[in-house]
Amino acid sequence: MPSLTKKIVRGRPYYYLRESQRVNGKPKIVSTTYLGSAESIRDRLLSPQPSEVAVHEFGGSAATFSMAQDLDVVATIDRHVPKRGSQGPSVGQYLLLAALNRCLAPTSKSGIAHWYGQTGLRRLLPFTPKQLSSQRFWDNMERVSAQQIAAIERDLAHTAVSRFGLDLRCLVFDATSFFTFLDSFNLRAKLPQRGHGKEGRDNLRLLGLALLITTDGEVPLLHHTYAGNQHDSVTFQSVAEQLFARCRSLSQQVREITLVFDKGNNSEANLQLVGQSGVHFIGSLVPTQHPDLLALPRAGMRRLDRSQLPAVWAYRTHKILFREIHKRERKLEKLQNRLRRRRPDDRGKKPTVAGVKKNVGEILHGRHMADLFRTQIHPTRQGLPRLRFQFRKAAYQKLRSTLLGKTILFTDHGEDRSDEQIVLGYRAQHHVEDDFRHLKNPLYLSFRPTFHWTDQKLRVHAFYCVLALMILNLLRRQLAKSGLALSIVEMMKQLTNIQQVTMLYAAPQRGQQPLARTVLSKLNPRQQKIVAALGLERYHSS
Repeated sequence: MPSLTKKIVRGRPYYYLRESQRVNGKPKIVSTTYLGSAESIRDRLLSPQPSEVAVHEFGGSAATFSMAQDLDVVATIDRHVPKRGSQGPSVGQYLLLAALNRCLAPTSKSGIAHWYGQTGLRRLLPFTPKQLSSQRFWDNMERVSAQQIAAIERDLAHTAVSRFGLDLRCLVFDATSFFTFLDSFNLRAKLPQRGHGKEGRDNLRLLGLALLITTDGEVPLLHHTYAGNQHDSVTFQSVAEQLFARCRSLSQQVREITLVFDKGNNSEANLQLVGQSGVHFIGSLVPTQHPDLLALPRAGMRRLDRSQLPAVWAYRTHKILFREIHKRERKLEKLQNRLRRRRPDDRGKKPTVAGVKKNVGEILHGRHMADLFRTQIHPTRQGLPRLRFQFRKAAYQKLRSTLLGKTILFTDHGEDRSDEQIVLGYRAQHHVEDDFRHLKNPLYLSFRPTFHWTDQKLRVHAFYCVLALMILNLLRRQLAKSGLALSIVEMMKQLTNIQQVTMLYAAPQRGQQPLARTVLSKLNPRQQKIVAALGLERYHSS
């Protein structure tokens, strides 16, 4: 219990606050706080007005730093990218600060120093102003290779799965793109390319990002950056080996994992890779390629469980599948190349425009195929026909949206999964779509601004953005398990509005230290529950 103690020093009384506890059955002083002379105590009590007040963000900084501690982020990064010398922060500390900035208030490297000075991270993750220059960040980012990023992410994924008991039975893979502001004449960067942007900024160079996430908490386990003009199926093939290796390393029961992916990743080669991986899968097919299934009336379908899937009917069958559009594309390419190789003096019957039109009509015979390809057949000066063709993405998207709401799913699951489980498994794609929306949110987790001009730094940027996504989703999952179901935006709004107020009182006498007192801003009921659930009081110093 606390007690007030007086000491006489050189004939003058001074006071101390002591706290005693019983240790091994005997009373023992466990803390002593110097209060000063009676006059200084009187002055402080009678003059409570602080000479200076400082307000810093506390809740978001403490929560994200705490999760980073649980994930062992700094030590994991430093293990793969060791610190040079004994002076200054490590690479792990720099990348963690960059990730926390993405979590709380995304800004450019030149703006991090100002932002950092307004947060509670000054005490939790100490940096000097000189250490927060843009150049110091870039120097540390420069040291991290693509191979090291992959190794760091692998270890962080293992830590997340083991410490938080993530359910790996259903994993989702998908890809998106982010526009950048890289100049067209910047030839050093190969990843940003012009392509079809999902945000309508086709005039800008795009950077592709693919994610493998858990449906349990939407936690990213793997990310992959790629050229912005690359097709999804090519992306899947390029990352497949790493993807399946990650699955095998995270779970000894690989056959219990079901991988969910969108139809854009379908190709014969990709399906072979999935089949050889040992994991189960659920995917979807292009409806226009299966008119026999589209023609099925509702009367031939079974209504699924209304409590789980209201207004959903299903028809289950076995079918040998092949990509019809790819078949047409290959046939058109073969005809196109044959016409290109033809010379006026070649032997044999010369092709004609009418004959080529007939061949194209036969190739595109089938429901909607003629609508999905734009073809042009024209003669050259030598009178030989030439063929040009293009896949009409807009027509394809229109067909997808107007085919009576039918979705064709395919899976290697047999009777071990019900129709409801398969449909719900496929619908789990919304989890990765949620993560992409978070990464495009300008307030929290934003992938932009992306002020980097080389592939290497763009890869590091993508890494700490995905790390920030992992931190926030694990926090959200932790709160949900405590009965607080919040979106990331609402969670961060509540956390970042928890402020730490430091009041500095002037020293009562010359030579004495000023008195500082730190308190938290008034918490609303939801904030009180968040602080308790995450144990943030341990980061508050009064």
